[in-house]
Formats: sequence, structure tokens, C-alpha cells
Amino acid sequence: MAMSDIICEKRGAAGFVLLNRPQALNALNHDMVRGLDAALAHWVDDPSVERVVISGAGGRAFCAGGDIRLMHELGTHGRYAEQLEFYRDEYRLNQRIARYPKPYVALLDGYVMGGGVGVSIHGSHRIAGDRLTFAMPEVSIGFFPDVGATYFLPRLPDASGAYLGVTGARIGAGDAVELGLTTAYVPSSSFADLALALEASGDTDAIIARFAAPAPAGTLGPHRALIREAFGPGGVAHLLLALEEAAAACSAFAADTLALLRAKSPTSVAIGLRQMAEGRAADIETCLRIEFRIVSRICRMADFYEGVRAVIIDKDNRPRWSPARLDEVDASAIEGCFAPLGADELTFGGVAP
Repeated sequence: MAMSDIICEKRGAAGFVLLNRPQALNALNHDMVRGLDAALAHWVDDPSVERVVISGAGGRAFCAGGDIRLMHELGTHGRYAEQLEFYRDEYRLNQRIARYPKPYVALLDGYVMGGGVGVSIHGSHRIAGDRLTFAMPEVSIGFFPDVGATYFLPRLPDASGAYLGVTGARIGAGDAVELGLTTAYVPSSSFADLALALEASGDTDAIIARFAAPAPAGTLGPHRALIREAFGPGGVAHLLLALEEAAAACSAFAADTLALLRAKSPTSVAIGLRQMAEGRAADIETCLRIEFRIVSRICRMADFYEGVRAVIIDKDNRPRWSPARLDEVDASAIEGCFAPLGADELTFGGVAP
């Protein structure tokens, strides 16, 4: 199956997927979501397909997220049903990947953000290359960490998932391996050879092991204790106090993190922290249902449109958030984002709410 923005083809013992929008850093559109979902549904019943391998075209990105401009345009024209159709299909795809019974190998080089995380992190094998830049930057545009972030972020060590989710911080291959976001490191120069080897029949782990190398050192290690203290289950007030005290004690990392937090949508940060608490012990289906509840509300909230305007459209990087400060966020408004949707809840084939 070939489409202009996604190429899905069988080569040898593997189904290969190429995200093929290099001019847009392979950002996901609805056709790509549907195309990948259809390919996975087809290959799961094909005994000659031993594994799935997914990569991005162009060298700059695996996938830098979803098509935010389109979501903004739909919402500004009141076409909320079309927005939610995309998210419903995207989240169902995330769940399919998480439950996929065959090895799913994501070759991650360049930008891996937002929706790109969703079509990789839930797979069984996530291979980091030299140029990997991982981030969940949604809070920067008045959105929230989705595509299953409610599930995978709280499971990272030392509250590092909460840190990544509510600051939008970027990390490289070393930290991605250390935190368990990726399962192996392979030098970018070996990616083509690895992909060729994955065409052959055989054990997926053994094939990858032939190319794997020690990962480069991460940068978060010296700050993990502070991250654990500040971003653990203490709430917004505790988070700010811990960072302020560390910054006063001359921690440049704490000062930089405070600056990151204060630039984000306060509503988005509050939602993200609540997600960490909700998802810690929940399964992937529950977490994705929670996210569909949130997206159903946040796509009608002003911060999303203001954030996209400031960061993506006008690029003045001066969003006017409402409310403007974390301590001004209405707890009842956050609670409302997590409320059940009744008949509109996200459902999955064979998995009841």
C-alpha cells in the first residue's frame, strides 16, 4: 500500500512503514494515521510478516508531531467533530500499537515529538540514533501531553516523566536510553544496515543486538534527585517551592526549569500534573480514554488557539495565557477536563470502558 504521505510495504519478513512528509518533519495527518492503522490490521494476520519496522523520511525527523495547523484551522471554524475524529483515530492507533502481538521496531532519529512519540513509544522496540531529539512540547501551545503520555510518562523513573510532560524539555539519545524511553542505541550511520537486516527472518532482539552500541551519556543524571523531589506527587505549590529553593541555592538547572514552566500555559501544566496522578496505576486504554476526555474540552479552550497562534502561526512566542499564572488556575476547571463523556467516550474494539 502506498500513499503520498505514508508508504507501507512488505519487504522480506517485515512490514515497513515510512512516514513520508519530510517537508513537514513527517508530522502526522489523518491519512497517515488511517494508513498505518490499516497496515497494522492487515499484517497482524499475515504469517509471513514477523515484525513491523517504522521510520521517517528526510533525515531531520522521525515525526515531529501531529498536524497542529490543521487542528487549529478546524477549531477556529467550529469544526470540532472533525478535530475529534482525528484524535479518536489517533488514540485508537496508539492502543493498537501498544497491544500489537508482533515486534514493532521504531527507528528514531531526528525529532521525535508529540504524535511521533505516539507511533513509536508504545512499540516493543524503540531504537535511538545519534540525532534523536525527544520531547512532549504540547504545553507550549496550550495543549497537553497526549498520545498515551498519561500512561508512559508516570512510569519513567524519578518523576522524569512529569518533568518532561509539563516543561516540554528536549532530551537526546543518552537520556532517552537511560530513562527507558528507548530500548537500544544504534549509531545513525548503521540505521540503513539495521533496516536491511530486519528484512530477514529471525529473532528481532538478536538482529538489533548485532548493531547496538553503548549509548552516549545523558545530561539529566546530575539533576534526577531534584526532579524527583520537585515533580513528584506534591502538587503545583510544592513543585514551584522546590524549584525556587533550589534556584536560590544557585542551581542553574532549577532556574532554567522555572523559566520553562512559567512560559507554558498554566492550565496545560495543571492538566499535565493531574495526568501523572491519574495514569500511574491505569492501563493504556484507561489512559487514552482520559486523554480523549481532555482533548474534547481543550480544543474548545482559548489557550490552545492562543498558543498555536503565538508559537506556530505568528511565531512571536508571546502567548497571552488565561489565566496567566499557575496559582490562578481554577481547580474545578481542571476537574471538568477529566469528567466522563458518557456516550461519547473513546472505545476500542473488544475493550470495554
